Amino acid sequence: MGLIQAIRDIVQLNWHRNHFTADNIRDYQQREVLKLLSFVRQSSPFYADLYNGIDVHDLESYANLPVINKQTMMDHFDRLNTAGLELSDVLDYAVDKELNQDFLGYYRDRYVVGLSSGTSGSQGIYVTDKALTKRLPGVFLARGGVFLRDLPLRILFILRVFSQGFADIRAPLIQLTYRSSMTEPAELIEALNNQGTNILMAPPSLLKRLLPLADKIKRPPKRIISYAEVLEAESKAVLSHAFKAPIVEIYQASEGQIASPCRCGNLHINEDLVFVELFEKDGQTPVTRPGQRAGRMLVTNLVNRVQPLLRYEMNDLIELGDPCPCGSHFRVIRRIIGRQDDVLELPGQNGQMRALYPDLVSRWIITADDRIREYRVEQDESNHLLVTLDVLDPNKGSEIIRKVEQRMLGELAQYGFNCRITIQIESIRLPEDRSKYKRFIHLK
Repeated sequence: MGLIQAIRDIVQLNWHRNHFTADNIRDYQQREVLKLLSFVRQSSPFYADLYNGIDVHDLESYANLPVINKQTMMDHFDRLNTAGLELSDVLDYAVDKELNQDFLGYYRDRYVVGLSSGTSGSQGIYVTDKALTKRLPGVFLARGGVFLRDLPLRILFILRVFSQGFADIRAPLIQLTYRSSMTEPAELIEALNNQGTNILMAPPSLLKRLLPLADKIKRPPKRIISYAEVLEAESKAVLSHAFKAPIVEIYQASEGQIASPCRCGNLHINEDLVFVELFEKDGQTPVTRPGQRAGRMLVTNLVNRVQPLLRYEMNDLIELGDPCPCGSHFRVIRRIIGRQDDVLELPGQNGQMRALYPDLVSRWIITADDRIREYRVEQDESNHLLVTLDVLDPNKGSEIIRKVEQRMLGELAQYGFNCRITIQIESIRLPEDRSKYKRFIHLK
């Protein structure tokens, strides 16, 4: 039955992305949103109270519902979830798993529990029914950035922590081997070579750590799948060339699988798995045109009924792209810019504070010299940035610093920022806890 369900999921998900018109997408989302809304009104005391007296009959009126965020979700977890779970018990279970490095198994033999700290350090707990995660092989084959022609898949999966949800991706034609991101690079290359890996899955920061050993890979993987962090276009080109393999990005969050690559390699919002509302910074004006940047992003997970998330505010900044040559009407994400808390606030020439977006700074640094492996930007004063570079050739550090300094000062001046910078060469280690590597650090 699992195989039959996987085939059904693959066919259905591919059909949706390849054949849904804009009207089909809207009709589908409206139907699914209204079904979800009816369910939570009956099964979640939190939502029943929150939405009491608010009439919703279409997507336009759905936009009148209150917005929630991670803090709201955690504060009201016991009444928000529909399985009668208590936050204290679920947290105890998750923390115990973490401390014992025992990431497999189901809570109460039914639920997959994920513990997330995000980049801001704000803890979140996410629960999914086992019946849903057991369908992940089909979802992965349809939306995981792989092709059926790649079967059988032998995946080396590298992340800070593992979970039963990731393990549930395994299937007869999908072999997934996990390694912690704290594993030494040489050991990861050895695993890549000795296990016949044809798919490498890792965050960009980890891939950059492997760059000095890329020539040790005996057989390049068919595909590299990047996730968990922003993959800058410039880094994508460097990594693809070094590993001699195409790189695609998936936009996976604890709140749901937001976007997946198509056959052209472009990132499309998974319109049938999540309902994503994009607004300008004012939170009211919809963002619909290619090239527009969304200052506010609300996600409704259409498939998770255990811990339903409706109009859940993400902290991410994205920019919409042009229609894709693949023909799908699913919206295209041109780039994931970063998170709201990655945006720097620096003084302009008139002294007023202005926003400096992380994608600009990333591009300045990465394109200044191709020997830069990783970087960190810390705003330690209101008008000062401390830039740390991890470079492939430390002996050339002074030369690299001069190039980055010249590029950054020139760009900052051109954009009208009045800012000083200090650049240093230093080895950058990935976090040893479960937190994501954070490239932009704000003034305390």
